[in-house]
Amino acid sequence: MKLLRVGAKGSEKPAAIDDSGVIRDLSAFVADIDGQLLGDRSTLATVQRALANGGLPEVDAAQRIGAPIARPGKVIGVGLNYTDHAAAIGAAIPERPVVFLKPGTTVSGPYDAIEIPRGSQATDHEVELGVVIGQHLRDCPDPATALGAVGGYVTANDVTERNGIAGEPTWVKGKSYDTFTPIGPWLVTPDEVAEPQSLSLQLWVNGERRQEGTTGNMVAGVGELLVYLSSLMTLEPGDLVLTGTPAGVAVSRPEPKPYLRDGDVVVAEVAGLGRQQTLATGMRG
Repeated sequence: MKLLRVGAKGSEKPAAIDDSGVIRDLSAFVADIDGQLLGDRSTLATVQRALANGGLPEVDAAQRIGAPIARPGKVIGVGLNYTDHAAAIGAAIPERPVVFLKPGTTVSGPYDAIEIPRGSQATDHEVELGVVIGQHLRDCPDPATALGAVGGYVTANDVTERNGIAGEPTWVKGKSYDTFTPIGPWLVTPDEVAEPQSLSLQLWVNGERRQEGTTGNMVAGVGELLVYLSSLMTLEPGDLVLTGTPAGVAVSRPEPKPYLRDGDVVVAEVAGLGRQQTLATGMRG
């Protein structure tokens, strides 16, 4: 299924896209698209049957589409997880995944603005495969079991303020601004993603393709990442894992580096997970 949330910010209602591409209201079955739903396979099956049988109310397609999952309990980022990205920025492949946390307040919708922080000269883009947890995962022993705990996949952009990373002991400072994790437009359930390690990723700025890659170039695949992360912390339904970005980010390009500026249009897409389009807006006050 393709699940989404539609409506004004803070008042989104749950929805899904049927086989004809029509957005259907799921409010009669579920309160929201969140960890509680993703962890309830029986309710998900009921929703899927109702969607297939037809008759669910149609949602006005002109309404705002919000983040496809309610605010995650944890947003977990992974750095330097693509071989081509590490090579492009001159970094060594890490022996273990590089892990950082982002606040849930960074999450925004697929067509919401990216707010450039006040004084920023180095706000960068990072198209990524986002993994939403569907079942509790703690000290998981093997990747296949870990993949079974996935609730869905999303297109994500792990926006980064590079000056908040350079010389800092942690990456959190450059990753934590509001709107720095646009996700969606949909959350796609695992039954529609046959192989998470064969998805193409692309990102354009003002129509120029900046990033193009494949999840096959991940250093640690989705299952391996979840095994490692579950050894550090309990992964709970609704948590969001950002799995790394391919080559092409602004910091890796020649001077003057093409960091995001007021008015830039950023389009990010992961194959099968939908395309988002966000507008970078002027310095946040």
